[in-house]
Amino acid sequence: MQKFKPQYRRLLFIDRRIKERSYPNCASLAEEWEVSGKTIQRDIDYLRDQLNAPVAYDRLKHGFFYTEPSFSLPAISISESDLFSVCVAQVILGQFRNTPLFNKLSSVFEKIRDSLPDKTAVNPAWMSERILVFPEPATRVNATVWDVLAKAIRDNRRVSIAYAPPAGKGAEASQRKVDPYYLASYKGEWYLSSYCHLRKSIRTFGVSRIRKAEILDEPFSMPAKMTKQRMFGDQFGIIWKDKFEKVRIRFSPAVAPYIRERQWHPLQKINDLRAGGLIIEFTTNHLNEVKDWALSWGPNATVLGPPALAEKVRQSLEQTRANYKRDAHLVKRRSPEDS
Repeated sequence: MQKFKPQYRRLLFIDRRIKERSYPNCASLAEEWEVSGKTIQRDIDYLRDQLNAPVAYDRLKHGFFYTEPSFSLPAISISESDLFSVCVAQVILGQFRNTPLFNKLSSVFEKIRDSLPDKTAVNPAWMSERILVFPEPATRVNATVWDVLAKAIRDNRRVSIAYAPPAGKGAEASQRKVDPYYLASYKGEWYLSSYCHLRKSIRTFGVSRIRKAEILDEPFSMPAKMTKQRMFGDQFGIIWKDKFEKVRIRFSPAVAPYIRERQWHPLQKINDLRAGGLIIEFTTNHLNEVKDWALSWGPNATVLGPPALAEKVRQSLEQTRANYKRDAHLVKRRSPEDS
């Protein structure tokens, strides 16, 4: 947005430092804001020439000051709702706490907030107490691995990775050469969707299980058909497969209102039943994720198709029933005193 453009944030920062009469110079301002000295000099020139700021340089104190202490920059225009949105976004950022994104974006939000004029300054501490975001249990991502993958995606470069399966810390990592297509966050894990040259097909790797990553001097071309919409557009998962199937699930009247009130799939169709229930239909290639979703509704959901999905659900229910039957002696029986 125009009101948050980087230069204006720097101008507010420079203005604040000058008003503190700490006599900042280009070198000190550049180091604090993490830009070049030439960038700060251009900002000083802009303050003086475009905004008519009475900026002067004190040769004895080696820094800038205002010859008119009452000078103020033109007011920034920001509504209360805009400021509220920025602060809420900072609260939501907590769900990325185990990734390198957290510290970097937290720093950006701090700079935005600190750069606002006094009249719009806000302490968002109350938001963390009254606006709650419950993040998914998240894995931890190696910052070095993350940076390598992000750069490889940006530059369309192949990557050599050492990937360990989810079998404990002692599991031996396999070496893979992959073409990185997308980084996707899904239920507390970051995934790398890529073409695996070892398996000669698209594979999805949990980033937290990548022990090492190295950019290779081998460019690749992104296949035109592997668009974001095609690979992840149906929202049900990130394990991509070529085969798409039509899913039909019947929901009982008890949970039908909860199904109707949400958009579970971009192209879903809902058919109401006379008895009060409904049937939802959509096309997806993420049958394992749909299986878990259907099971989460217990006896209120019945898979009508495809047969492969219905069989997956049936096997899961039978295994669950067998587990409870086998371990019945471990289940603590409630005594009358427990009631």
